[in-house]
Amino acid sequence: MTDAEKTVIRPAVPTDAEALAAVHLASRAAAMPFLPPQKRVRGEVVWWFENVVLPECRVWVAVRGGETVGFAALDGDMLDQLYLRPDIRRQGVGTLLLDEVRRHSPEGLSLMVFEQNTDARAFYERHGFTVLDTNDGSRNMEKLPDLTMRWVPGTAG
Repeated sequence: MTDAEKTVIRPAVPTDAEALAAVHLASRAAAMPFLPPQKRVRGEVVWWFENVVLPECRVWVAVRGGETVGFAALDGDMLDQLYLRPDIRRQGVGTLLLDEVRRHSPEGLSLMVFEQNTDARAFYERHGFTVLDTNDGSRNMEKLPDLTMRWVPGTAG
């Protein structure tokens, strides 16, 4: 059995907020060192998951060996977040989460990704996403250039 096969994808529940915050913070630090330093302490990030992300988005968690190793949040047809614990990257878990989100997005799926996040961009391109537009960073709080990408059912990936 592969590592990905040992991973269970399930809907998030309110008690997942702490684990989601931990994955978010670890992933952000490891995968996007170009971002400005994190201004929010862990408790504030947990509050954000409890009071914003979980109530406003459909969220799925990836669990392996009883531990949350990743998650994805869908807001309408926008993939708002897909984060993995740094030690879990490149093991198929991101694909499992993306596949779950796509199952719940029959009309297609959009996302925004930082221009500098070349690993994420390559991941999404491998899964059939194409660039719709680019932006100078004026639409995100980090003020960094980003792209909007879109996947439509029936396209590659």
